Amino acid sequence: MNCKSTVLAAALAGIAFGAQADDKELNLYSARHYQTDEALYSDFTKQTGIRINRIEGKEDELLERIRNEGANSPADILLTVDAARLAKAHELGLFVPVKSKVLESRIPAHLRADDWFSFSTRARVIIYNKLGVKADEVRNYDDLAKPALKGKLCSRSGSHPYNLSLGASVIAHQGEAKTEEWARGMVANFARAPKGGDTDQIKAVAAGECQVALSNTYYIARMMRSTKPEDVKAMERVGVVWPNQASTGTHINVSGAGVLKHAPHKEAAVKFLEYLASDDAQRYFADGNNEWPVVESVKVSNKALDALGKFKADSLPVKQLEMYQVKAQMIYDRAGYK
Repeated sequence: MNCKSTVLAAALAGIAFGAQADDKELNLYSARHYQTDEALYSDFTKQTGIRINRIEGKEDELLERIRNEGANSPADILLTVDAARLAKAHELGLFVPVKSKVLESRIPAHLRADDWFSFSTRARVIIYNKLGVKADEVRNYDDLAKPALKGKLCSRSGSHPYNLSLGASVIAHQGEAKTEEWARGMVANFARAPKGGDTDQIKAVAAGECQVALSNTYYIARMMRSTKPEDVKAMERVGVVWPNQASTGTHINVSGAGVLKHAPHKEAAVKFLEYLASDDAQRYFADGNNEWPVVESVKVSNKALDALGKFKADSLPVKQLEMYQVKAQMIYDRAGYK
């Protein structure tokens, strides 16, 4: 969403938020910019009769807005991607703890914190150019720092939450000293300065600008489902490795949400979170945005996800990703991972 549309959405939402509070509306601040999420919102309203007033924006902008609004904030729910951003909201004291038997029974303990819950997962995998690198050379995250990959690694910014969460998981498993050694090794292997997003890394690997990169799986699945000739050709050149299958498992990240401290519609907010854990909503996450459900009993049919295959996921509690975010940034800064 561009700035003008964000401002317009905010203005229109402000009109709705000015109305008298009741149990039949919910004020949602969302940093998920996926058109497919429309099905989530319309289905929730259809099932409950609760109207959703929505403001979409960038994560940092929404966090700052909620802070500035303080006790007068009309927002009931913050919905966003990445544990790092959810952790930031927690650190700022924006969420309120939620007690729900539905959420506790359906969402695995390692995918929830005291005041926010994960509703979908995505894995951070290694991609490689099939003509330039063999899969066995990049079986683990540690391999990205090996001298054999000098001049072959592409990356988005080290300060991006996706990479901060990965760094936090490495700290949790290996400690700060080894994480810094790993970060310095990756920096030494860069083919170019970090730039762009995950899709840009996939295209750079396919074009041979670099040979190896990291990407979240839903970007890969999106390109796999694309009918654009250039995307089809790119994916023919790119291989995917599930890292750390013989040890910790592949790092996963999440989309999640929490009820905000000053929410005027707390009952409706909890109902919305419980809805996101329902079978229908969990399927929307998978079918619409190529993410995996957090509810293990939910079965989905997504050919791109099926083609990526089964893998061992890291079961590190999201609370620990929260715990080491700041340290991950400090380590990246020292290593020159900008």
